[in-house]
Amino acid sequence: MRITEENFITLLIQKNEKALDFVIDNYGWVIQSVVKKQLGNLEGYTEECVNDVLLEIWNNAKYFDPSRSTFKNWIGVIAKFKAIDYQRKYIKHLENQTSQELLQTLVQGCEMVDASLLQDELRREIDKMLVHLNEQDRHLFLEAYENEKRIKDISTETGIKESVIYNRLSRAKKKLKVIFGRR
Repeated sequence: MRITEENFITLLIQKNEKALDFVIDNYGWVIQSVVKKQLGNLEGYTEECVNDVLLEIWNNAKYFDPSRSTFKNWIGVIAKFKAIDYQRKYIKHLENQTSQELLQTLVQGCEMVDASLLQDELRREIDKMLVHLNEQDRHLFLEAYENEKRIKDISTETGIKESVIYNRLSRAKKKLKVIFGRR
């Protein structure tokens, strides 16, 4: 069967590897562009991130809804969020390195990205996305996902029932998916 623009999504859902090849050939530039724009000089992470994006597309093709977004935009959002995860991973890696390891890395000629600049950029990107949520939902979202607090702890701190927090976070994620799926 010939893979075309009209049938590749169906074949991708059916786990046809040639459909994934079609995605790479026709939409790989979108993934590369978004990941490189987001990760900048973190070239060691770029290839791994692109591979993870392709894995996400492979595993989640059944969730693509053409009535809500184009395929190009859908994979762009996946690439953006995956690249943000890699930025976080890089920042944690930098925080865990000792100063001697950092010095050794510099001596070996590796280009280092200032972690605070990277954190500022990440903060701006997150703030741009979360501006679409009301203040309380934004606070809950940041506590749960950025500060990695347990829902039980957030409930204790805020006095909001755990079930309500789960519902609000779920609605917030859905809202962000709708908003950023359209772009």
